[in-house]
Amino acid sequence: MSEENRLLIERFYAAFNRCEGEEMSSLYADGAHFHDPAFGDLEGPQVGAMWRMLTSRATDLEIELASHDASGTTGSANWVARYTFGATGRKVVNDVNASFRFADGLIADHVDEFDFRRWARQALGIQGVLVALVPPLRAKVRSRARAQLDEFMASEPGINAASSAPREPAS
Repeated sequence: MSEENRLLIERFYAAFNRCEGEEMSSLYADGAHFHDPAFGDLEGPQVGAMWRMLTSRATDLEIELASHDASGTTGSANWVARYTFGATGRKVVNDVNASFRFADGLIADHVDEFDFRRWARQALGIQGVLVALVPPLRAKVRSRARAQLDEFMASEPGINAASSAPREPAS
């Protein structure tokens, strides 16, 4: 099982590098959970929609799978994203550590961790420092990301964004 899960991680990031959000989505179990500093917690159809949205908007995305491993039902990866942040046109290099839980050959839980302060500084410039340090501004960035996801989901056939409203984490 470890080898299958290790290959699943490789397939996921290869699809990400090719901007194939639909393939990435197909690698998640129904009801999967995702968490990262930008979107917070996503569940079920929101997870795949996020990847489809991000890859459909990417213009110069490069993904490097620096390292990965899997054992039993869990796995981990270190990956680096290089891209231009659309809202500001600023170049971003984001170094991410991912942890996974697998079930029935699919991703059931996926948590991405990265230095939000560093990301905000790169993506937003000097105002990004404030965004990273002031909780209400950070919440606003997450809220904007979630609103974009809801709008994207509403535009996808067969997806009802309202029925899968995201949970707001306690801050």
